[in-house]
Amino acid sequence: MNNILSNYIISFVAVLISVSLGLLTGIDEVRNGIILSFIFHWLLFIPAFIFKTEKFYDLTGSLSYITIILYVLISSNDGTSNFGNIILSALIIIWTLRLGTFLFLRIKKAGEDKRFREIKKSFSWFFMAFTVSGMWVSICALCALTGISNGIELNTITHTGIILFVIGFSIEIVADTQKTNFRKIEDNKDKFITTGLWKFSRHPNYLGEIILWIGVAITSYSSLEINQLFTLISPIFTYLLLVYVSGINLLEKSGENKWGNLKEYKEYKRRTPRLFWFI
Repeated sequence: MNNILSNYIISFVAVLISVSLGLLTGIDEVRNGIILSFIFHWLLFIPAFIFKTEKFYDLTGSLSYITIILYVLISSNDGTSNFGNIILSALIIIWTLRLGTFLFLRIKKAGEDKRFREIKKSFSWFFMAFTVSGMWVSICALCALTGISNGIELNTITHTGIILFVIGFSIEIVADTQKTNFRKIEDNKDKFITTGLWKFSRHPNYLGEIILWIGVAITSYSSLEINQLFTLISPIFTYLLLVYVSGINLLEKSGENKWGNLKEYKEYKRRTPRLFWFI
């Protein structure tokens, strides 16, 4: 019973924090977009729980990004969008379509996401997972939603952000492609990758994602009012989530369980940073 209550409390807090941040921007479209993100997740949670499947969990997050970005893009500025708005919206939509499709096809091939083996059996636990995903989408996109609502200005800072996004996006694609190709080789089934970008970082795909969200924040920066600068927590939230919660933290533990006793793995960890250099 305590676990069930905890799951609902976490879900409530996730919604409360996200909607409160939306309210603090002072923009109705941002607040409504965040609420829409949660509604979208809860609607898709229903068939997911009925069929006890997590296969479209990541896809739900991706489609939610697209939904709220398009909502804010269309409803802001009296329905008119400047070129900067269109560029930033397009970048985020292209990223989320690529990542969502990649993750969906990967889990479809694997058959299951082991993280959800027990979670999907519990209504409250699975509901919490979908709700937290709604929080992830809302806070990660917060600065972009706010910037688009105000109207993205095209200037040197904006161009710098766009370039960073492209760099991060490229790193993520190359890293995912290299690992996918590595896994296709039968002899590599139980091995860890140390080639390509993985020679310089143990998690270059996550490094790319963090860089691209920093790019989104920088692109949005010039369009933010002083009282909206707090929305720049978006890339910080992404970093904390990927490193300490759902990404690197879990993969590092899994790697230790698989290869922790191997000399080669210990040497790889010693000489290769988790992300990049001292990060």
